[in-house]
Amino acid sequence: MKEYKAVIYQEGMLGSLLLGESKINPVRFSEFLNTNAKKGWEVVTMEKDVRRMLLFFKREGYVVIMQREKQ
Repeated sequence: MKEYKAVIYQEGMLGSLLLGESKINPVRFSEFLNTNAKKGWEVVTMEKDVRRMLLFFKREGYVVIMQREKQ
């Protein structure tokens, strides 16, 4: 039997406020994925998500669906 989890990964708000837009740091995102992989999670799918915040700023993120064998 498998178990699933959905995670929203996004960078902090500070980059959006200072630069007007916040993009995902690929090094930190890789660390996030590798940390979960060590716990047995595999990425099933992911979707890019760009949200507006405070009307004028954009914040990039990913909705990541992961699965692993139920422990």
